[in-house]
Amino acid sequence: MLSLACVQIFMRTVLSSGLLWAEPLLRYLVLWCGLLGALKATEQRKHIALDFSTYLLPESAQPWITLVTDLFCTITTAGLSLAAWIFIKNEIEFGGTDLLSLPVWVWNIIFPITFGLMTLRYGIRFIVDLFDRFRSLPPNGSQNQ
Repeated sequence: MLSLACVQIFMRTVLSSGLLWAEPLLRYLVLWCGLLGALKATEQRKHIALDFSTYLLPESAQPWITLVTDLFCTITTAGLSLAAWIFIKNEIEFGGTDLLSLPVWVWNIIFPITFGLMTLRYGIRFIVDLFDRFRSLPPNGSQNQ
């Protein structure tokens, strides 16, 4: 990607020309890399997060905050997945072609794939954390953690 961008800059600056397909390809490659990177970040829990709760709330509340965060992320990414599938459906029905004469939806299919996988990942994480949390509670239901 970097080499292609440099070649494109060189050709535009020095030769007053360029590769017609380079800019759209780079745009899609950046999109795909960004979304795949976000998917990888969610796997490692390194995604963007506001982590002020670890400083403001007691340690015993952290597992519950994690549960609420995972549930919120599951709901949010599910909504984004639905919106992405509607977008792709509309692109299939009404969209044209783009780079390399491929339909536009082919280049944008990364949206529902990554958001769907994020939804699955957060949903599974929420269920596992929920079971772990209730398994760790004392038998009488009181919390001494």
